[in-house]
Amino acid sequence: MKILVINGPNINMLGIREPNIYGKETYTDLLAKIQNYANERGIKLKMIQSNHEGVLVDEIQAAYKKFSGIVINPAAYTHTSIALLDALKAVGLPTVEVHISDVSKREDFRQISYIREACIATISGHGTDGYLEAIDILIEHKKKK
Repeated sequence: MKILVINGPNINMLGIREPNIYGKETYTDLLAKIQNYANERGIKLKMIQSNHEGVLVDEIQAAYKKFSGIVINPAAYTHTSIALLDALKAVGLPTVEVHISDVSKREDFRQISYIREACIATISGHGTDGYLEAIDILIEHKKKK
């Protein structure tokens, strides 16, 4: 199984950006956590982060027929990007949306997710462990096929 992990804008600033909301783990810590978890399960990963919407769209499109699923934390693009939604719909890969914070308890604009429509599940408010849960969801999804 091969999974693409996508992180959107400002996720590279973990540990610095609002640690009271996002925690003190750094982006490097997050990558190591995800990689170790995947290694234990025999899963191959590609992990990317970009602050640029077009780069994220390109990565999603490039995943077509190459990956078994996608874990995506679209960050601020969750609430604004129809382009990411369209890319996810186009490739048709099982996708799990992840948010480190509980977006349901935050600002009104964070209640809207354009991405969710293309996802088999959403994990919100479980910290960086949400990425691990997303991997498990994709593993279970593949077993059911």
